[in-house]
Amino acid sequence: MFQTLADALTERGYDNLTAVQEAVTAPELHDSDLLVSAQTGSGKTVGFGLAIATTLLDHDGALGPAQAPLALIVAPTRELALQVKTELSWLYAKAEARLATCIGGMDMRDERRTLERGAHIVVGTPGRLRDHVQRGSLDLGGLRAIVLDEADEMLDLGFREDLEYILGEAPEDRRTLMFSATVPSMIAKLAEQYQRDAKRVTTLEGGSQHADITYQAVRVAQQDAENAIINLLRYHDAENALVFANTRAMVNRLTARLTNRGFSVVALSGELSQKERSHALQAMRDGRARVCVATDVAARGIDLPKLELVIHAELPSNAEGLLHRSGRTGRAGRKGISALVVAPKIFKRAERLLKFAKIKADWIAAPSADEVLRKDEERLLADPVWSTEPTPEQHDFAARLLALHGPEKIAAAYLALHRARQSAPEDLIDPDTRPERRDRKPFGPSVWFALSVGRDDRAEPRWLLPLLCRTGNLDKDAIGAIRVQKSESFVEIAQAGVSGFLAALGDDRQLEEGVKVRQLDAAPDLESAPRKADPKPRRPERATGPKPDKRPEQGPASPSRLPQSPDTKSPEAKRTDHSAAQPPAPGAKPSEKPNEDKRPATKPKSKSKDKAVERYKGKPGSKPANAASPKGKRSAKAGAGGRKPDAKPKAPRVNAADTSKRFTAPKATGKPGTPKPQDSRPGAARSRKGAGGNEPPRRG
Repeated sequence: MFQTLADALTERGYDNLTAVQEAVTAPELHDSDLLVSAQTGSGKTVGFGLAIATTLLDHDGALGPAQAPLALIVAPTRELALQVKTELSWLYAKAEARLATCIGGMDMRDERRTLERGAHIVVGTPGRLRDHVQRGSLDLGGLRAIVLDEADEMLDLGFREDLEYILGEAPEDRRTLMFSATVPSMIAKLAEQYQRDAKRVTTLEGGSQHADITYQAVRVAQQDAENAIINLLRYHDAENALVFANTRAMVNRLTARLTNRGFSVVALSGELSQKERSHALQAMRDGRARVCVATDVAARGIDLPKLELVIHAELPSNAEGLLHRSGRTGRAGRKGISALVVAPKIFKRAERLLKFAKIKADWIAAPSADEVLRKDEERLLADPVWSTEPTPEQHDFAARLLALHGPEKIAAAYLALHRARQSAPEDLIDPDTRPERRDRKPFGPSVWFALSVGRDDRAEPRWLLPLLCRTGNLDKDAIGAIRVQKSESFVEIAQAGVSGFLAALGDDRQLEEGVKVRQLDAAPDLESAPRKADPKPRRPERATGPKPDKRPEQGPASPSRLPQSPDTKSPEAKRTDHSAAQPPAPGAKPSEKPNEDKRPATKPKSKSKDKAVERYKGKPGSKPANAASPKGKRSAKAGAGGRKPDAKPKAPRVNAADTSKRFTAPKATGKPGTPKPQDSRPGAARSRKGAGGNEPPRRG
């Protein structure tokens, strides 16, 4: 080991190296890529700082002038990146190393200026490092080593693409060290792709996790989960405690609840800025706060030296999350407690979580209020103040107290003052006892009423209950049974509320929306007519005949708008049906198709159309609305006065449903400058807006 690093460790109080630090500094691994798995809190940060020293330092244990970075440390979270920089700063202080950070949430311009001045080691988060590389402010050409700290967490957070980009831009001859608490398959694939013959290093002892942490599964009743957290904090009275929740909303809720109970609390979640998160952690370190409520963003890289208790208010999603949460305590040989709050609904899930994490937990009940108070008394009796000699001022004041009050009263007052500074514990329900079901009390004397709506009107109790309360001036407790029948509904109302109900209805005995009320002399006989499920209402069948027109002086509806029969599914079938119902007109040519859509000659004519024909009849250059067209429309004479005996047979009428014929819809617009084709059918003129069939046709 270089002397500069050895001196830094000695000043820091390192007498012996941890297992992972000794493993990565072995002489045979000085130039190798490493894939290291070690438990949280085992000193991995100092470990990879020592591991890359042989690659960065010269023979004298010093670094040259700061230019392009020689080492790059990638961490998943801002807090972990800042902690890594702090650790490496004192470790490489005597080597005169210059460190820079590239962390999301910080001012990018300041980071760019720091990189321009030169740095030996750069620590950052994946997204921000990639931004600097793409902008050209971070040069990776001189890198000798890359360290991925908590690599599994970075992949879980979705940084795989950023990591692959950074590793792809780095020189191929650099060293790559991956540190992680677990090595899943994704980490193994990443190591296979970007490492060269990596050496596998593990310091997990026989698969056991966190030997310095005591795991407790605290059984609580469903409604006592938050109360149990209060009692746990009071019972252990830890100097620093960390409460984990899964969502920001739960963090805010617990923070407000604990603050109201007198705890000094700070919150730590992703919605806070980097400055706010740094202030929260600093408050925990200097003693201004003793409880930190956080999401999983604080599960990685948070190092609180005095953290003694971790409470899982909500269970993590997987075993890795449980290990990293719990790993915030019990670090560097210190003891810690990790307590899981387990309600009956998540009992099986907690068992599976502990099994997958290979952890044996003690299943205990949450400390009761009496146990918390007894623990307070024990701490009070063991307080060092009893073995401290009082000052002369304290001795004189004690003498005056004894002269005024007896020893028992002074001791009781001291105990009361001590408890007043603490939050009162909560009374908890035994988690093994099930709440008794409350039998519904008899409804008492009542009167039945009949409502004029039933299942046919889509009446439901959830609709009738608020209607009765709102309109009938009733409380929901005064309403008993509601029985919805086919055409009416029956409601039971308590005798005490009948007079007010009738007074609210008035003389017409009517609720809102036209619901009539009728009082019954006795309870309705519902057993003789049991409720049956109504079949699904069928869609009414469409009529096959022409739809009658109720409007005065109008012809029958257009054939294109008549409802179709269910069996006419194709134009060919429709043409066949019309041909069967209508024989060919006399005198028709042999070339005419026998299945054309024919209409009887005796069909009634529209009076409005007759008036339009008479109005324009005889004017030069005018054409009535029903004038014959080249496409075979009926003639104006036929539309005006019917067919003459010597008239030629009408041309076959085009059916709108027949797609083989050329048909122009009544509302279709033609080419500019050409008149719109008019429909000579009776009632077709009704399509004119507001004309009622009497408006003359417009010329184009």
